[in-house]
Amino acid sequence: MTPLPASRALDQFFLEARARLLDLAAFLDRVDRGDGLSAASDPRMARIRRAIEALQDDEPGRAARIQKLFSLEYDPTWPKPQPRF
Repeated sequence: MTPLPASRALDQFFLEARARLLDLAAFLDRVDRGDGLSAASDPRMARIRRAIEALQDDEPGRAARIQKLFSLEYDPTWPKPQPRF
């Protein structure tokens, strides 16, 4: 499969990416305005900060690295799925 040229990817997905970044910024603003416990000590915010750092990498594979940040480590003791009849 041939990769999409960078200029075409920008033409096709720029506005969607811009909207998602604005949505993320709005989320972070809501968290900052919230009262109660400090979000700075929340492990979910630590993952979000690491994901934002990963976005700044110049190497391909950012999506996979970010997905791993939000995924559970494999546990071989998890029950196997059972077929539904």
